[in-house]
Amino acid sequence: MTSEDTRPLINKNPALQAYYASLESRIGYRLILGGTRHFGYYEPGTWWPFPISKALRNMEDRLFECLDLPAGSTVLDAGCGNGYVAINMASRNLKVKAFDVTERHVIRAQKNVIEAGLENSVTVSRGDYHHLEGFPTESLDGVYTMETIVHATDAKAVLDGFFRVLKPGGSLVMFEYAHTTPKDAPEASRLFRQVNEYAAMPANAEFESDALLSLVEDAGFTDIKVRDFTQNVKPLMRLFFILAYVPYLVIRLFGLERHFVNTVAAIVGYRYFHIHRYMAIRATKPNSAGHPLEPKKVQ
Repeated sequence: MTSEDTRPLINKNPALQAYYASLESRIGYRLILGGTRHFGYYEPGTWWPFPISKALRNMEDRLFECLDLPAGSTVLDAGCGNGYVAINMASRNLKVKAFDVTERHVIRAQKNVIEAGLENSVTVSRGDYHHLEGFPTESLDGVYTMETIVHATDAKAVLDGFFRVLKPGGSLVMFEYAHTTPKDAPEASRLFRQVNEYAAMPANAEFESDALLSLVEDAGFTDIKVRDFTQNVKPLMRLFFILAYVPYLVIRLFGLERHFVNTVAAIVGYRYFHIHRYMAIRATKPNSAGHPLEPKKVQ
């Protein structure tokens, strides 16, 4: 077998790679979120957002609670970034198979896992949630995503793949975004389109209202539960808005939105907070599945 045969299948997505390679993304995530790539969890009504690291771990704790799996369970981290969520899950006695499409993230995550002393509990490799052919059918106790499905080019195929690799009774947990269509707000619509295009989030444009929930149900999952964490992420969204406000004025003046999409996202996220939702979705693969379980290939 050649190295070509064993190389993981990765969808060509230059927009996504460009987004994560941008100087704004690399510096911003590092300076503000310590390399983490998800929102923090705060009690509703919180104004002071510091320390951010505590809120980030709080959000990861909520994800662990939603998984609701016993110690020793094997879970998939689909889009692990620098590995911080996987490290948290492993520190709670879960076995984590983590992957990411960006090679730089994989290298950093592997180093972070070693530094945490959890290399026996976490494996990190390069992979794509559109291509789970390397995972045996019904081999995992849980699958989770943390703000990554928004980048999918075929969310339905991704969820079908999650369904196949989960054992009957296994848990799917997704912390993801949703929105309502801005009405009589052309500026909101324009900014929202920019964010989805420049941050390579085609699925985010599709996740209107309960669209993601419908996809989860169509994939065959049952016992679907939703917790709305929108108010819990508001303090961090407010901080992003404050930090981005003046730079955004300059960026807009010179038409640089494509190069500073996170700054644009900070503005649209808080200025039009009422149209956004942050959802924690938990679903179960039924013990008697009536769906085909052979892996599907995505072009």
